[in-house]
Amino acid sequence: MNTILNKEPVLRAEKSLKEFNPDLNVVVLDQTARTASDAATALGCKVGAIVKSLLFKAGEDFVLCLVSGDRRCSLNKLKKILNETNVSMANPDDVKRVTGYTIGGVSPIGHLTKLKIFLDNNLKRFSKIYAAAGHPNAVFGIDFNHLVLLTSAEIKEFTE
Repeated sequence: MNTILNKEPVLRAEKSLKEFNPDLNVVVLDQTARTASDAATALGCKVGAIVKSLLFKAGEDFVLCLVSGDRRCSLNKLKKILNETNVSMANPDDVKRVTGYTIGGVSPIGHLTKLKIFLDNNLKRFSKIYAAAGHPNAVFGIDFNHLVLLTSAEIKEFTE
């Protein structure tokens, strides 16, 4: 499992994490955290405490939405927030190109390009939340306010 910590995407996420707070660590799980449900099972926490990192294409731009694991991103709400009618989930190639991560391991930090990031206020319910760290078996734990600071995210109401 230690080879996971040496993978470039995980190292990139860990670098962002450590620059923000040297005490925060990437944790490698024995089982996959590819889905919010898988992650919650592996971590022994509620699904809502898992941060889903979802990339959307809005016109020619991209926006990363950090969504509570028990919520869904509303395209209609996102369209209104962005004032853009053409909003859709990014395809896997765009996700890899824009974030540097593959689906199932997309981290809210350490992206290849600067992204606008929206954060789901529903994550505030939990004292500790968990997000992917560049690989389906790699995560990090953090509290809501520190995730806001770490990602420079805007808190928006875009879930249902």
